[in-house]
Amino acid sequence: MTRVRRTALTISSSLALALTLAACGGGTDDGASADAPTIAVGSKDFTENILLGQMLVIALEEAGIPVEDRTNLGGTVVNRDALIAGDIDVYPEYNGTGWAVHLGKEETPSTDRQTLYDLVSTEDLEANGIRWLGLSPFNNTYGFASSPAATAANGGEAFTFQTMADYLAANPDAVACMESEFPDRPDGLVLWEEHTGYEMPQEQQVILETGVIYTETGNDNCDFGEVFTTDGRIDGLGLTLVEDPGVMILYNVSFAMRDDTLSAADTAAVTEIAETIIAELDNPTMVGLNFKVDIEGREYADVARDYLESIGLA
Repeated sequence: MTRVRRTALTISSSLALALTLAACGGGTDDGASADAPTIAVGSKDFTENILLGQMLVIALEEAGIPVEDRTNLGGTVVNRDALIAGDIDVYPEYNGTGWAVHLGKEETPSTDRQTLYDLVSTEDLEANGIRWLGLSPFNNTYGFASSPAATAANGGEAFTFQTMADYLAANPDAVACMESEFPDRPDGLVLWEEHTGYEMPQEQQVILETGVIYTETGNDNCDFGEVFTTDGRIDGLGLTLVEDPGVMILYNVSFAMRDDTLSAADTAAVTEIAETIIAELDNPTMVGLNFKVDIEGREYADVARDYLESIGLA
């Protein structure tokens, strides 16, 4: 199991001031007062996004900033519509989703996470008044994981996209289990096929529901399974992530927030809280946090608080 890194971060003067004044019941000079807006925090309805939302809720509460917990609100469309309508003020969103879905871009996004973030955040702010706060090191993109048996057949080593293709070509009975839309998505199987030069035949494609893919791959009924790369079930079920040399679209995370709400709140403190939460979340850390919920059965708020304590925000 991946262990969460405990890092002593220095909280800057603006956030330290917010924490101190919260303890004294006071406000700040840059907008936080008894009239400060209550920040409604939403999230999507899956483990990782709920955890991120809970982190923000708890950290804002710890800083004495008024907050409403509306995490586990629904899917992408539900959260985005609520954000635009002002029913929520902020939720965790992925840069690739911002590019392809919210901004409606048809061209392939940049493979550099900072460049993609800059493009998405600039245009979404200008067009929709949505400010993107922070940029995670972790990238929760599409990928594949190999079953315990397939990994053993590969000498116990992780496959790469290319060696996975070579294995499928050499073993016609081997199969890859995928969600129904993945073979047809422009950011799905086609990118893997273009990179490897192997067009996966229909008889090697097995279509299953998302959750079933993980268990069936863990039970060696799928040689490979399509996964989200920071899912805790990869570690929990003994799967091995197939190494992606940078083929799949980037899905690093930020907090997407209404700029009018941010401007009316303690701007510096809220911004730093959001950025500090995300700054330490690399792939191993996020996988480990998801594992604690999905495999160990711990409560979202408890896992979120433990992480915040490790970075000095709780």
